[in-house]
Amino acid sequence: MVAAFGHIGVASFGGPAAQIAVMRRELVERRGWIDDATFLRGLGFCTLLPGPEAMQLATFAGWRMRGWRGGVLAGLLFVLPGAAVMIALSALYVAFGRVEAVEAAFLGVKAAVLAIVATALWKLRVHALSGPLAGAVAVGAFTALLLDVPFPVVIGAALAVGLLRPAAAGEVPAASGPAYPIRATLRTVAVWLAVWWAPLLPVLLFAPGTPPAEAAALFSWLAAVSFGGAYALLAALAQYAVEGHGWLTPEAMIDGLGLAETTPGPLVLVTVFAGWLGGAAAGGWPVALATAGVTLWATFAPCFLWIFAGAPYVERLADAPRIGAALGIVTAAVAGVIASLAVRFGAAVLLGGDGPGGLDAGAAILAGAAAALLWSGRARLLPTLGTCAAGGLALHLLAPGG
Repeated sequence: MVAAFGHIGVASFGGPAAQIAVMRRELVERRGWIDDATFLRGLGFCTLLPGPEAMQLATFAGWRMRGWRGGVLAGLLFVLPGAAVMIALSALYVAFGRVEAVEAAFLGVKAAVLAIVATALWKLRVHALSGPLAGAVAVGAFTALLLDVPFPVVIGAALAVGLLRPAAAGEVPAASGPAYPIRATLRTVAVWLAVWWAPLLPVLLFAPGTPPAEAAALFSWLAAVSFGGAYALLAALAQYAVEGHGWLTPEAMIDGLGLAETTPGPLVLVTVFAGWLGGAAAGGWPVALATAGVTLWATFAPCFLWIFAGAPYVERLADAPRIGAALGIVTAAVAGVIASLAVRFGAAVLLGGDGPGGLDAGAAILAGAAAALLWSGRARLLPTLGTCAAGGLALHLLAPGG
C-alpha cells in the first residue's frame, strides 16, 4: 500500500482531472484493490465536500481499504511529496525567479499529463455514463463549466436531478440506518477537530498578526467553505492572498499555479507557494518556512475530518438503490466536469505556440507520443512523464536561442 500510494503521490501531476486519472489507473486497473463502482462513488462523495477533491479521494480509497490508518497513510503520501517539491521551488522562485530550462521540462510534463487525462476519460466513460440520463447530465455539466457556471451549482443541480428523477422499480429512498452508532461519529469529529487545531491555536494565541497566524486563520477558513473543489479554493485564494494580504502579485500567483500544475500532488499546493512568498516578504526564509508549514497543515488536515466522519455514511447510503443512483448522476456530472477541465488544460498546453492558430507543435508531438506510450501498455506513468520532460528540455535546447 505504501508503494502504491507513494507512486500516486509522485506521479499525480496536472491538477484534479489528471490526479483522478492516475488514481483510477493505479488502484482500479493495475492493482484491482477497489472496483470502479466504489471508486466512482467515492469520487461523487468527495466532490460534495469542501477542499481538494483529489486528495480526499485518495484518503477515501485508503480508508476503504484499511480504515482510518489507511486513509491517513494514503492522504499523506498523496500530499507530502508534492509539498516538499513546492517548498523547494518556492524558495528557488524567491531567490532566482523563472528558469527557462525548468519551464521547458515542465511543458513536457504537461503534455504527458494531457495524454493521461484523455486516456482516462475514454476509459471512464463506460462506467460513469450508465444510461441516457447520465449521458445528458455529463454533457450538461461539460457545457456549463465551459460557460463558467460555478462548480457547486453544477454539482448541486446534478444531485437534484438524481434525487428527483422518477423512481425505478424496487428503489427505496434511503438506507435503513446509519453506518455505525452516532457516538462513534461524534468521537471521530472530536478527535480530528483536535488534530486540526492543536498546532494552529498556539500560533494564533502567541504570534497574532504574523504571517503564520494569518495563514492559520485564512486557510482554515478556506478549507471549511471552499465547496467546489480545487478551482473554487484557488479563486478564493487569489482574492484573499493577492488582494487582501498582498502576499504576492497577480503575476506571481499565475507562476505559482503553473508550478502547482506541473509538480506532483494536489493543485491547491499553490497555497504553500503563497504562504512561502508571504512569509519571505515579512521575515526571510525562517518565517517563510513557518508560514508554508502552517498553510500546509491548515489546508489539508480538515480533509481527514470530512472523510472519516462522512465516508461510512456514504457507503451505507449507497446501498439504497435510489440514493446510490443519485450519486451515480453526480458521478456523471463529475465526468463532464473533468472533460471540461481537460479541454481548458489542453488549450493552455497546446495553444501557446507560434504555429498555425497558435498551436505549439512541440507540445502536440510530446502529447501524441505520451498517448501512444500509454495506449500501448508498454510504458508506466513515471517513465512516460520523465521521457516527456526530457523531450521538452531537448526541444528548448534545440530551438533558436535555446
